[in-house]
Amino acid sequence: MSTLKINVVLFGIGNVGSALIKQALESQQFFKEKRNIDLRFPIITNSTIAFFEKEGVKNAWEANFAKLAIPYHIEDIIAFAKIQNFENLIAVDATASAELVNSYIPLIQNGFDIVSANKTANTLTQEFYTEIRENLSAFDKSFLYETNVGAGLPVIQTIQELYLAGEKITKIRGVFSGSLSYIFNRFGQEELPFSKILQDAEKLGYTEPDSRQDLSGNDVARKLLILARELQLKAEFSDIQIQSLLLPNLNESNSKAEFNANKSWLDKPFQIAKLTQKENHVLRYVGELNVLTQKLEVKLISEPNNSALGQLKGTDNLIEIYTQSYGENPIVIQGAGAGKEVTARGILTDIFKIAEKIKIKEAVWL
Repeated sequence: MSTLKINVVLFGIGNVGSALIKQALESQQFFKEKRNIDLRFPIITNSTIAFFEKEGVKNAWEANFAKLAIPYHIEDIIAFAKIQNFENLIAVDATASAELVNSYIPLIQNGFDIVSANKTANTLTQEFYTEIRENLSAFDKSFLYETNVGAGLPVIQTIQELYLAGEKITKIRGVFSGSLSYIFNRFGQEELPFSKILQDAEKLGYTEPDSRQDLSGNDVARKLLILARELQLKAEFSDIQIQSLLLPNLNESNSKAEFNANKSWLDKPFQIAKLTQKENHVLRYVGELNVLTQKLEVKLISEPNNSALGQLKGTDNLIEIYTQSYGENPIVIQGAGAGKEVTARGILTDIFKIAEKIKIKEAVWL
């Protein structure tokens, strides 16, 4: 069997993008031998410059990027791919860029499949969400985004498979944020100020560069919206009831410097919440989708410490999927919900799903 060459155009070389290249290069020979797939990265970009692989210059990507990367527009990438006759093109979005999402449809129309860790495309208006899928159908392309919810956990895949099997999902509930899981897991077990644990999470890279994005609840809300739309609910971000963990006098309206200087203001309200809950309970920040009422909520709750949510450790996510067939016993998906390595591995999994689909197409053509 001949080896299938997959050309990945990588957008974003931060923590996740760099981890993805590292994992791909380390396992390149394994992928060739076990999967008959040759994974290449002919174009690598950050937000402003791109490295276009030249003949004889391969896989020393960091040195090459530093020396040879040039300013680019998305049209340059599409043109280069055409000139080089690249086949089996997959655009991987390892950014958090709202701007890059606007390029998804032109990329699809020019022969690219899409794999994205960026939640933006799936949480904009319903109109944009539908337009992407209409283009995917028209150009016979795939858009995979398993890492949008739960990093490397198969949350979206499980929900898609249940839905397409005709299962009636009634409720989805759980801890969707690895950073907030870490913070509240420690806060429930240790006698430390909330702000100290938050700072530790920031230093470990568990939060967004500006941790207010986590504390606002918007990140959890976006994940909940993505799952609602997988169930064909016509929901918008504005429909979600979000209980922010920020304060009236310490929130997105402050400068980042002001927020960083005054994080200790968070300590008193969270300590009160901790002390006034029932005995043997812990605080958890959850997202909940009631499919029957189409109600989406993001909120801080108090859970018994011997419950599934109460026993969470580290950065674990835990998602409960309630269905008609399973009744009161939910399907539970649990595992690491943050970290560059697990997210990068989840992206690789999506890349290979598309590669296998390409193999099937080629077999049919033959």
